Amino acid sequence: MTEHRLTAYHDVYRALCNPQLVQALYDAGGVVMDDVLLTLHGEAHKARRHLELRVFRRDFFRHYEHEVFPRTLADALAPLLVAGRADLVDFGYRVTMNLTADFAGIDRPKRSPGETAALLELVKKFSEGATLVHSTRDHATVRAEVHDALARFDRAFLAPSIARRRALLNDFTAGRIDEQALPRDVLTVLLRNEDRLPLPDEVLRREIAFYLQAGSHSTANAMVHTLHELFTWCTTHPDDRARLVGDRLFLQRAVHESLRLHPASPVAWRRPLTALLLQSGATLLPKDHLVLDLAAANRDSAVFGNDADQFDPYRPAPARPAHPSGLTFGVGVHMCLGKDLDGGLVASADTHSASHMYGIVTLLIDALLQHGATPDPDASPHIDASSQRGNWGAYQVVFGAAR
Repeated sequence: MTEHRLTAYHDVYRALCNPQLVQALYDAGGVVMDDVLLTLHGEAHKARRHLELRVFRRDFFRHYEHEVFPRTLADALAPLLVAGRADLVDFGYRVTMNLTADFAGIDRPKRSPGETAALLELVKKFSEGATLVHSTRDHATVRAEVHDALARFDRAFLAPSIARRRALLNDFTAGRIDEQALPRDVLTVLLRNEDRLPLPDEVLRREIAFYLQAGSHSTANAMVHTLHELFTWCTTHPDDRARLVGDRLFLQRAVHESLRLHPASPVAWRRPLTALLLQSGATLLPKDHLVLDLAAANRDSAVFGNDADQFDPYRPAPARPAHPSGLTFGVGVHMCLGKDLDGGLVASADTHSASHMYGIVTLLIDALLQHGATPDPDASPHIDASSQRGNWGAYQVVFGAAR
């Protein structure tokens, strides 16, 4: 096997859009990722994506951002404000996991801290399994832990959620309720269409587990990375401190810039279905390995400027087809379905701030800064040593009177 690596933005962009290249990064994490949407290819991927896109529509994102998310955020933030401090990593996971659970279709009838903690423990284990290729722990041990977590997840959360949705679907078929009474989530869509897209129980389990870990893991880490970049930026640009409170458009620009510098996965891996000639002149064979260096592509000076490796919330928007957040959400058929929910829509000159869609990461940051969140001087943040992805393991903040 020969490894080829692409680092230039437009080379990586074209490779991500190439239907002859299939996903290879999550082979090691098959305990969670086998046959889920992200790793499917061809007609199987097209059929499942077509169904699940019914959930991931912009009008529904707006509903979640303006109606559902504020309640979820308030519930998670209230006890931390009383305590006067928070670990951003834990807080981010709790908020985004509950939001992602609504999308995925996992019920939490108690809505209690204990129930959240129990699900969060499982979701973190799913994340560890999905990103096994970057884990520094013994892989066999992690796989065994993930198998156990999936079994516990099935008993405590998934099976009851399936049972409730099947009962609702039976009532709908019998005409006892109308369609508006059905949950709008991935699990309901899959159950409602299992006659034409049947999924084995273990695949359905992995699909929902994948959504839970992908949504919470990437969003929580994006929030912490952005806040750290903003705190650091303001030490050398003190005049911008005033913009941290109330200027959501500025915060969203910072989110896009941080997403560019800190992609959830620093690389994507692909392998070709057949022999493929690269623009470099090299031939890629089915047994070969193509590394798409997202971190390097997102710092391509030809696209983002000579200071592309630095954080700058005032960076001019790149020329199309490049996005301010780079290739962090991917492009093509495997582009992240939650891109607009996480990052919102890119603002333009005529954007109306009151109706703009900012994205969940911006709203999380805005809420924390509104309450005066600053790094805890008595607790230094540290990177997660169990992974090579460079995510934060803990990041303590204290709250003050920002207003």
